[in-house]
Amino acid sequence: MGQKKLQRFAEIKTFTNVLEYPENMKGQWEIFFHNTNPITLELACGKGEYAVGLGRLHKDRNFIGLDIKGNRMWVGAKAALEEGLNNVAFIRTQIEKITDYFAPGEVTEIWITFPDPQLRVSKAKKRLTHPRFLRLYQSIMGNDGIVNLKTDSPDLYNFTKQVISLFGLTLFADFEDIYAAEAINEDLKIKTHYEKLDIAQSNRIHYLRFSLDKPFHPEADEQLKQLLMEEDAG
Repeated sequence: MGQKKLQRFAEIKTFTNVLEYPENMKGQWEIFFHNTNPITLELACGKGEYAVGLGRLHKDRNFIGLDIKGNRMWVGAKAALEEGLNNVAFIRTQIEKITDYFAPGEVTEIWITFPDPQLRVSKAKKRLTHPRFLRLYQSIMGNDGIVNLKTDSPDLYNFTKQVISLFGLTLFADFEDIYAAEAINEDLKIKTHYEKLDIAQSNRIHYLRFSLDKPFHPEADEQLKQLLMEEDAG
């Protein structure tokens, strides 16, 4: 491991806005933030650009970036500290463990920004908008929870639309290319490191906003699996 990474890992342990695999945090976020404002998560936050950017825009809400890579998280956590953004925090952990840190209804919204699209069909269950993950999100947000996906991957965008349709979830916004729209809100103008890289080389940024307002019946999982197999075979 490089010296710079080691330095950051050591420094991040001293940051008051970073929690690493925290214990006994369920239902305690009001105490941590010293307010009862709604909580939004940025999953697979990387350098935390969205958590910090949203924290700047919405001082009446709390934002938590979650990722396993502390070296990247250091960037956003340090920026939040330097700017005095007391409504921004970070958790270093795996996304699969989110139910360990939040009580039912404690989170109101989730942002998933430029995650690994896991393009191979065999890796579909690792996609952060797969029903496997959406069930976890629903358990901490309830049926009123909102999920935002921003991605440059047309495959992940279309996959997520399939999931929304199969489970009958309410779709609030669907932009095939947000920058081609006449007007977008300030939240969508925040750019992450990965957006600037344009890894998918699609020259388009896709965006979906939807609610987890329906039950996730297992039968629909089978339908999704079948659709993926047919696409893979085709």
